[in-house]
Amino acid sequence: MSSTDQYLDYSSRDDRLSGGTRRIPVDTPAGRFTVWTKRIGNNPHLKMLSLHGGPGATHEYLEAFDSYLPAAGVEYYYYDQLGSGFSDRPDEPSLWDLARFVDEVEQVRRALGLTRDNFVLYGQSWGGILAMEYALSHQEHLKGLVISNMMASAPAYTEYAERVLMPAMDRAVLAEVQAMEAAGDTENPRYMELLMSSYYAEHTLRMPAAEWPDPVQRGFAGINRDIYVRMQGPSEMGMSPEATLAKWDRVADLHRIEVPTLVIGARHDTMDPAHMEMMAGLLPRGRYLHCPNGSHLAMYDDQETYFAGLVEFLNVLR
Repeated sequence: MSSTDQYLDYSSRDDRLSGGTRRIPVDTPAGRFTVWTKRIGNNPHLKMLSLHGGPGATHEYLEAFDSYLPAAGVEYYYYDQLGSGFSDRPDEPSLWDLARFVDEVEQVRRALGLTRDNFVLYGQSWGGILAMEYALSHQEHLKGLVISNMMASAPAYTEYAERVLMPAMDRAVLAEVQAMEAAGDTENPRYMELLMSSYYAEHTLRMPAAEWPDPVQRGFAGINRDIYVRMQGPSEMGMSPEATLAKWDRVADLHRIEVPTLVIGARHDTMDPAHMEMMAGLLPRGRYLHCPNGSHLAMYDDQETYFAGLVEFLNVLR
């Protein structure tokens, strides 16, 4: 991941993208900005809008969709949230707020003409938080929901990292990582170097960093650290106490989401797969897809399981 002064130049790349792109105006308390979307496929009965993770990453790491969803006849939309990727990047910290992001998704839905007859919302990681919040506020517009690699409780996510994932790490590496976090030195290249070999390779994407697919490399290189640190915190293992999402918890509200919902988890995920299976049981029309060989990016390291299950769910919604 890059620091805030090393962003990729998305403005120069926007003009070189293929057809189907559209910039959508979004009204915020700080004024009007535009966000970037791209449509692929054409199916009036099944349109999936994707919410990327981060917070502050880009749609690019989700490009694994292109190998599976077109053949399945799914119309889907890539979308960079405000502050990310090809969308406007205002320097306004007050905009990095969960409720405002929910309102942004609703504005994007209206602009794209997505309705209860065709609209499936997909959210991965932080995008899963955003998808749950959207469903709790606007499920009357949804045909279906996909929550991928995200627990319904930030405190439970942090507790899982502390109780299960951290103790499995090399003790010397964990000690050095925690010392850097305590010193506020997480922008030090050494911090990410340690995590890439001992944490990311186990729980984010189970392959050597040099072999990470190009879409993942681009998605991570373009992350907006201003958004990430404000909402998630500087730590890469669980959420920091000062993060705005640190106390977010919707477990008790899952029963209110009545649309068909697929929850996707993975054995080696940064998120607790048992918790995600529990979520599916609490959702009135929930089902769980487990990726036994996958991690947080199971759409790459357990790809066949991931997309077979996702496509099967989408076909049920047709």
